[in-house]
Amino acid sequence: MKYLYIVDYWVPFPSSEYGGVINVIAENDNECHALLLSWRSDCDDAHDSRIMERVVNAQKFALMNEEESEVINAFIT
Repeated sequence: MKYLYIVDYWVPFPSSEYGGVINVIAENDNECHALLLSWRSDCDDAHDSRIMERVVNAQKFALMNEEESEVINAFIT
């Protein structure tokens, strides 16, 4: 079973004023985390725990149909 993850963008204040939402289809938190790391290739390892924290706390919705795991949409300001 796969889930739709609604993940808050992880740029913390005061290093940035940017934020947003990233929608990801994944089987579990670990796969979602890996997809986000590969999607945002400019992230350094220092933010890894913040990203995983956002994934764990994301809203998750079970999907009825089998979908490909991927980042499907991102709204970032």
